[in-house]
Amino acid sequence: MAYKLVCIDVDGTLLNSKHKITDRTKAILLQAHQQGVHIVISTGRMYTDAEYYSNLIGVKSPVIASNGAFIKDKDTDKVIYQDVLGESLSLELLAIFRKHRTKPYFCTPHKFYYGTVMFKFFYVASKLLGKRSNKLDMEYIFSWQQWQKILNKEKNNIVKCEIIYSNIEVIRELRKEIQTIQQLEIVDSSRYNIEITRKGVSKGKAVARLAAIYGLRREEILTIGDSENDLSMIEYAGLGIAMENAADRVKRKADFITSSNDNEGVANAINRFILDNRF
Repeated sequence: MAYKLVCIDVDGTLLNSKHKITDRTKAILLQAHQQGVHIVISTGRMYTDAEYYSNLIGVKSPVIASNGAFIKDKDTDKVIYQDVLGESLSLELLAIFRKHRTKPYFCTPHKFYYGTVMFKFFYVASKLLGKRSNKLDMEYIFSWQQWQKILNKEKNNIVKCEIIYSNIEVIRELRKEIQTIQQLEIVDSSRYNIEITRKGVSKGKAVARLAAIYGLRREEILTIGDSENDLSMIEYAGLGIAMENAADRVKRKADFITSSNDNEGVANAINRFILDNRF
């Protein structure tokens, strides 16, 4: 089968444990792109962050960001799709976070708002350690009143909300309560976080939108991921690939399991199924 669209997750998939893309991986992805294959970054990260990795590879394909809530064609600078949480839902979430004394993260395609100073610490540390080389537009929100103002100001732009917390019991309680809001889509990319978008948003639906634009059948699509938020696109694709380091649930749903992110699993999969070089 000649695959024409490849959608790749970032964390735990494209990036190794040092948060790097190997030179071999870049070369193989670029080679596939030069042969006419659309190489699409598909991630839970905000658009500007996702675009950075797409540019790092050197491809001109669209980018799927915020778990599918935002899709943009880099080449034409055209927004293909955007689905925002809106002010009412965002404020409802804010009330839940305040009740559980947890600080949220909200993002637009181009700006990241965070409620804990520890995030700034980790961001600066990752840059100093060479784990991150791109700069994000970020703003620390220090009070619940300020959050309300931001959510009003950005009501037409907030595409995703996230909670990251070290206490798994608190995460479970939050998930249970958030799941009662029917207008929301909830997934995670680790046991310590919850990723929230508008109902109906998913990487799988984002991939389907691109397939419709390009006139492709599912059999012509290959996707690669490792976490729960990758499940929908792995299930949608003609060939859904899980990383060796993927969650067990993801592996069970995948058509093929490639090597880990520390053993160039993405490069090996593209080499085998796109470039037809066995590894």
